[in-house]
Amino acid sequence: MRSRTLFVALALLALPSCTKWDYWKGERAYKARDYQGALTYWTPLANAGNDKAQFMLGVIYANGKGVPKDSAEAARWYRKAADQGNAAAQASLGWAYDTGRGVLKDVAEAARWYRRAADQGYADAQFNLGVAYADGEGVPKDEAEATRWFRRAADQGNADARFNLGVAYENGEGVPKDEAEAARWYRKAADQGDADAQCALGCMYEKGTGVPRDEAEAVRWYRKAAEQGHADAQFNLRRLAGDEVFKVPKP
Repeated sequence: MRSRTLFVALALLALPSCTKWDYWKGERAYKARDYQGALTYWTPLANAGNDKAQFMLGVIYANGKGVPKDSAEAARWYRKAADQGNAAAQASLGWAYDTGRGVLKDVAEAARWYRRAADQGYADAQFNLGVAYADGEGVPKDEAEATRWFRRAADQGNADARFNLGVAYENGEGVPKDEAEAARWYRKAADQGDADAQCALGCMYEKGTGVPRDEAEAVRWYRKAAEQGHADAQFNLRRLAGDEVFKVPKP
């Protein structure tokens, strides 16, 4: 089952017109990799309490874009935005506590912030909260609760959550074992380019579990994963189709 992830997306929501214009100019500069320009627009907004600008300053410091990388400063800005209810900042602050970046590692505090973002429908936080329940980190271990959060994220298109739902159904973790349902979720993630899901779906076609046995379809999915460098898929593809069908790229 896949572990936690952090995904950051720029988002421009409802802002006052002048603030919105300054935020947009900062966003345009950021996308153009003019990080100093972005800081010029976003810093005054952040100091004035704009949660979106505060969040993006956290992103800038976390990644060292135009400033020295500073995880503590990133966490400080994430917290300011998170305290105002910014879901992306709440998820990022949860990640900071989860990994001990800029704050003392505290998996219970991580889960608390993931939950606040997850309750707002933030898919990546829903996935991470699911992983916390699956692993029993910061919350009691609860496979059924893990699956519930994976499903909420998966329904929003989160490929990691879709893969984990496939694993849950294949192994009967938190849900009744259902290989056909496992294959359905693996396919959703595989169609998004997820190499682990592509390999898993290939295995199901090879064995005829959850889907009709189809070696040609197994080879097709193994190849998709193998072309992304997935070692197990590369091995399985060679085993089924021979060395002439796929050559592992040289490093």
